Amino acid sequence: MTEAQIVLLLQNQRAYFASGSTLPAAGRIQALKQLKHSILQHEKEIHQALYQDLGKSASESYMCETGMVLSELSYMIKHLPRYAREQTVLTPLAQTVSRSYRKPSPYGVVLIMSPWNYPFMLTMEPLIDAIAAGNTALVKPSAYSPAVSAILEKIIKECFTTEYVAVIQGGREENQCLLRQKFDYIFFTGSQSVGKEVLRQAAEYLTPVTLELGGKSPCIVDSTADLKIAARRIVFGKFLNCGQTCVAPDYVLCTEEIKEELISLLQKQIKKQFGSAPLKNKNYGKIISQKHFDRICSLIDPARVVCGGSVNASSRQIEPTILSDITFEDAVMGQEIFGPLLPILTVKDIPQAVREIEQRPHPLALYLFSSSRRTIRYVTERCRFGGGCVNDTIIHLATSYMGFGGTGESGMGAYHGRTGFDTFSHQKSIVDKKTWLDLPMRYQPYRRIHDKLIRFFLK
Repeated sequence: MTEAQIVLLLQNQRAYFASGSTLPAAGRIQALKQLKHSILQHEKEIHQALYQDLGKSASESYMCETGMVLSELSYMIKHLPRYAREQTVLTPLAQTVSRSYRKPSPYGVVLIMSPWNYPFMLTMEPLIDAIAAGNTALVKPSAYSPAVSAILEKIIKECFTTEYVAVIQGGREENQCLLRQKFDYIFFTGSQSVGKEVLRQAAEYLTPVTLELGGKSPCIVDSTADLKIAARRIVFGKFLNCGQTCVAPDYVLCTEEIKEELISLLQKQIKKQFGSAPLKNKNYGKIISQKHFDRICSLIDPARVVCGGSVNASSRQIEPTILSDITFEDAVMGQEIFGPLLPILTVKDIPQAVREIEQRPHPLALYLFSSSRRTIRYVTERCRFGGGCVNDTIIHLATSYMGFGGTGESGMGAYHGRTGFDTFSHQKSIVDKKTWLDLPMRYQPYRRIHDKLIRFFLK
């Protein structure tokens, strides 16, 4: 799409928003219901596209993409009328005979830029929140997942006019063109390097942004943990979508005393969940592109492999792989892995684990396996991270009742449910002052009695 076409789309969306067509809550609900109906109608096509791009099975596609989108739609349709209402708040005594209230208002035209690893969910969920809040949207899906991008465009065209929601296909050139335009809000999910560029471009117009990035999310396992459960849940969270999950456990921190037992249990779980030959498992996916496949392969040190390590270059598959005797100086610890490699690092104790985590960029997620309430409190208080789980992995993002987002280098802002509605809304603070009483104390000329009254009201 040319820059002139993108500018025209933007102009049309601004005109549509200015008409007030997106403001009635009933219209927003109807739009979300239509979107839900279309997704259900095209569910099989969505799953076929996810298999084509990422090798995801239908079960995993529903569990991690389509089902979560439908859940967010159901939640928002149910709660939107309450979220869209004005909310009366207490009025200070000094502003007596007034009504104070907050009025949620849409930003206007928003840009949603989504990634390739969960290309359906991470496009639709922010779009649902943006529509619920009353915005129009330009959606830019990833060029790395073309099959899903195509079905996204098909569904959106069925449900919306381009003045309301439009899809922009393309790669880097289209991304740069979009970022040169003035939007009222930008929502970006992707890598830290691209997130920095989005923030730089948004600063030109002082456009507010949400950045959903990533980072190296640690998984701490202490000696009080149920190691069998820990291994089962770590394997699930790490190797889901071949490790191409922004909140996947990036590495494990444990003490030397439990290291060998934990590795043994992890190996057993890999075999149990993926079979003795994971690369022949029809439900085990693939790496998105040759570039990413080559990068992940370069991080495998054969001397450190204790499980897995085999690859299939023709299908871009890498076995679930465990690396032992890793230190923070190794290449695999120098970047977010975003693939099916799990380094195991040892620490002396939990305080050392916390120090190691805090010395590094704040992760998007943190996972802790422990039965000690003292340890749980210590880690969750001392470590700065976006969100996480105690005695599980990944599931903290699978709810509309809590916001999901990063902090520091792992992002800014959050979404899902009420948090998502608020992300795409500006809360206007309004005082409706009555006219039948007008106290003179705030007007000049000031008198001593006025000072006393002001002090009485404002103390």
